[in-house]
Amino acid sequence: MISFEACNDEQSPNSASGSSSSTGQAGASQHVPGPQQDAALLDAYSQAVIGVVSRVGPAVVSISGQAEDRSRGQGSGFIITPDGFALTNSHVVHGRGHLRAVTEEGDTLDARLIGDDPSTDLALVRLAARDLPHAELGDSDVLQVGQLVIAMGNPFGFRSTVSTGVVSAIGRTMRSDQGRLIENIIQHTAPLNPGNSGGPLVDSRGRVVGINTAIIAMAQGLGFAIPATTARWVVGEFLAHGRVRRLSLGISVALALIPRRLARELDLLSDQAVEVAHVVPGGAAALAGLASGDWIISAGGRIVTGIDDLHRVLAGLKAEREIALQIVRDGHLLEFPLTPRWTT
Repeated sequence: MISFEACNDEQSPNSASGSSSSTGQAGASQHVPGPQQDAALLDAYSQAVIGVVSRVGPAVVSISGQAEDRSRGQGSGFIITPDGFALTNSHVVHGRGHLRAVTEEGDTLDARLIGDDPSTDLALVRLAARDLPHAELGDSDVLQVGQLVIAMGNPFGFRSTVSTGVVSAIGRTMRSDQGRLIENIIQHTAPLNPGNSGGPLVDSRGRVVGINTAIIAMAQGLGFAIPATTARWVVGEFLAHGRVRRLSLGISVALALIPRRLARELDLLSDQAVEVAHVVPGGAAALAGLASGDWIISAGGRIVTGIDDLHRVLAGLKAEREIALQIVRDGHLLEFPLTPRWTT
């Protein structure tokens, strides 16, 4: 089982470095790059990184806060609007007051928590200043494996720490502290240091494609970032509603195994399902007629073999619209139309 650790000031740093190169065998008709051409390639790489750092670095801040037990948390963040809105990780600010942000220039600013969503490990704060340098959220959906990325942070007040790497995988999932799966996680090889949590992961054009969130303990070259597309949605929810709304079926559930004989009789594709443990009075499931003990085997046309499958179906809905639930009740296969509702 893989153990994920948040890359904050209480974790051990992970670092990874390395490079690879390949050259063909020299032949009479094959050109071998000379030192000047190698230097030009390295210089182009350096100039790309330098350009990104000069554009995004001023928007990166250090964020700290103190909990009721007087323990302090610290991480990084980055400003996304000139009037002081900044993104960071939920685990950097969750349950902490007296938030402070330190800019690249060393200025200390008061910060106010606008929204906190542990389910995506994202939080939005607002700094007490205006006309601030800010970074642009890019489109993480177009990332490709092998693409250059640059991880930036401001840990412990050190100004604009920078590491480089490549996207090593896309579409990963990671479980949040609340138990919900975070989808489309970006895996990359840029080394992350303690205090890098909440800092931006940037492409070669200076656009933020992810928010660094975690490292794997005792591993090298494995960093993870929340995709920018998720961050853009979360920010929109915070600004429009003050919280992240999610559609709900109005039930609590548990995993269930369907007897194989019954699964064969009903021609089910799986002998695993989600059992309704409790129906919230007045909720969507109650209005549709679901009852405790029902086994949900599909939702919205997708097979349901676990709680995460239900989360994925609901996450794919952007409005309150009707979906069909297939359930097994008293040995019979039934279908219920149901309209999930926004949580209040």
